[in-house]
Amino acid sequence: MLKLNEQTYDAIRRHGEETYPHECCGVLLGRSADGVNNVEDAVRAGNTRTDSAHNRYHIAPQELVKIQRLGRERGLDIVGFYHSHPDHPAQWSKTDFAEAHWLGCSYVITAVENGAAKITNSFLLTGTTEEDKAFEDEAIEVAALEAERC
Repeated sequence: MLKLNEQTYDAIRRHGEETYPHECCGVLLGRSADGVNNVEDAVRAGNTRTDSAHNRYHIAPQELVKIQRLGRERGLDIVGFYHSHPDHPAQWSKTDFAEAHWLGCSYVITAVENGAAKITNSFLLTGTTEEDKAFEDEAIEVAALEAERC
């Protein structure tokens, strides 16, 4: 299961709308425990694809290392990645699968139709090696932010 708060969920979806008609991408920082990826922050990343940014994304390795260090400084790990599918369903593609390598991580995809975020789905990358990896549908739990106490 993927758990995140409403603000983070909305930020992921808004990122997809802002980059439309190109794919957005980013990294999910948080903690994994008992089969749950608890997201505490979604960090935007630049899509370095110049040949087909409308249907592919790539996060530069240097940027990924920088985000990983940021997470470690905050006591967080990379628990997933997100990207958008402009005018395409929120389902993983063969390319998404081929380029997914972080076992145990959540891969979140938001369908953005005509500039508006629609469906958001998550897929858990399971397995123990590249040879037996698989995507499994993953439930998303969006928690409301607690009201500030005076």
